[in-house]
Amino acid sequence: MRIATWNVNSVRARLERVLAYLRDRDIDVLAMQETKVAAGAFPRAPFEAAGYQVAAIGTNQWNGVAILSRIGLDDAASSFPGQPGFGDPPAVEARALGATCGDVRVWSLYVPHGRAADHPHMAYKLRWLDALAGEARRWLADQPDARIGLLGDWNVAPLDSDVWDAAHFEGVTHVSPAERAGFAAFADAGYREVTREFIPDHGAYTQWDYQAGHWPRNQGMRIDFAYCSPALADAVKSVQIVRTERAGKGASDHVPVELDL
Repeated sequence: MRIATWNVNSVRARLERVLAYLRDRDIDVLAMQETKVAAGAFPRAPFEAAGYQVAAIGTNQWNGVAILSRIGLDDAASSFPGQPGFGDPPAVEARALGATCGDVRVWSLYVPHGRAADHPHMAYKLRWLDALAGEARRWLADQPDARIGLLGDWNVAPLDSDVWDAAHFEGVTHVSPAERAGFAAFADAGYREVTREFIPDHGAYTQWDYQAGHWPRNQGMRIDFAYCSPALADAVKSVQIVRTERAGKGASDHVPVELDL
């Protein structure tokens, strides 16, 4: 079984690339983030014609997550219990979608960005991570043998080597001690971040800004990860970061990360 996660940065803009990726890489389950489309306008038909069931949530041109599966898709959940909201009044955003695909409970996650160290969005990001970690701990306590995958764009670079220049990121988002602690809390909850187990190397980035030169110079970040419950982590036999998807016309700024079980 091959499960992948990919921040596609607009599913409508990237539709043909995603369809080709599913075919060429033989993907069974794809967790997508930043689909940027309301649920009712999600382009389901092409994916269904390719043999995938679709679950998608979204409200407008921002955020949005989806799961595509050709091995079954059941018990879809459009948020996790206690998921914090943002705004005035606070609204739960389309950032977390869970579904059971085969015998794996897959979550497609688009963690809030944070925007700036002193921005209200950063406090929201930390609350969001804390609430999800608490729920993830409870899921595992209730079912220690459950196969659970928390996949997505975490908007956190856990190590200095996960950014192209640590000095460049000093004082901004993604690398602060609080964000890194929020990311590490999932390991404390009993999950394993499996991409690091297979690809520990410096420079193994998953996102490159659209600014000129960032991609050719490999000035990227590693912010797309897969935290797995012990039962699922033990089944992972390989991980790949598909760098080729960043090249060419109409690429997302992120690339897929694949788990082979």
